[in-house]
Amino acid sequence: MDRECELTGRIMKGIAGFYYVNVEDDGVYECHAVGIFRKDKQKPLVGDLVKIRVLDSKKREGSLVGICKRSTALIRPEVANVDQALIVFAQIFPEPNLILLDKFLIMMLEHEIECVICFNKQDIAKDSKREELLNIYSGCGVKVITISALEAQGLQQIRELLKNKFTVLAGPSGVGKSTLINHLCPQAKMETGEISKKMERGKHTTRHSELFYLDKGTYLMDTPGFTAFSLMDMPENTIKNYYPEFYPYEGKCKYQECSHIHEPKCAVKDAVQTGAISRIRYEGYLTIYEEQKNRRKY
Repeated sequence: MDRECELTGRIMKGIAGFYYVNVEDDGVYECHAVGIFRKDKQKPLVGDLVKIRVLDSKKREGSLVGICKRSTALIRPEVANVDQALIVFAQIFPEPNLILLDKFLIMMLEHEIECVICFNKQDIAKDSKREELLNIYSGCGVKVITISALEAQGLQQIRELLKNKFTVLAGPSGVGKSTLINHLCPQAKMETGEISKKMERGKHTTRHSELFYLDKGTYLMDTPGFTAFSLMDMPENTIKNYYPEFYPYEGKCKYQECSHIHEPKCAVKDAVQTGAISRIRYEGYLTIYEEQKNRRKY
């Protein structure tokens, strides 16, 4: 191959100044970024579509010489060009932190990234728990599925959802993300870890963001597990915009700028009372609203 040949690929991971770029139908190249990126204060991200100059085709070495225009860019995790997010939580063990789940949804909706909620460990959860979670999120505006990664139940449905998309996995530690990836991408050979029975928290088995190539046009990225998550400085009065359950009631409250919290004759609060909106989702909204309000005080 010509020494000056340029190819287009996707950054799979970046470690210690090296970027590993997958060129479909040709394989992975280990690349250094040229100095212009530091000069222009550009940081290549996992998921970036990039131009590389091949230096040694046999050793699979090259230089990263250009970054293509990004469709999306997330801060946490730092990743570009995501098509959708697969948000994975366990049904039990650990008990799902629904406030954390709602924050993930808000972040993805803010960046206009499609979401799928995946509740794992249905093999050890009661049917009543599964139905409870499905009911809570039935109006959240995204697809909700239940699986057992350990017993390989529901994996074909996930494969169909991932096809021809770049999907990022999000969720806390210990929910079975690594086990899921090992099924979907056996070559990943990921460490699955064990759950601490005392704390019901997983060991942080994923230490850096890494992209896996499943098939042509199909990529999956795992991220370090999160047990805490912040929406940064998002104003509290915008939080309601990320609850699709509220949309049918907007404009029906007594006050035009109703926060759906303290105001009288609030259509959203009435819908909660009648069961049209999940009380648990609404209470999560109240918690996140107060968190963001208090954050801006300091």
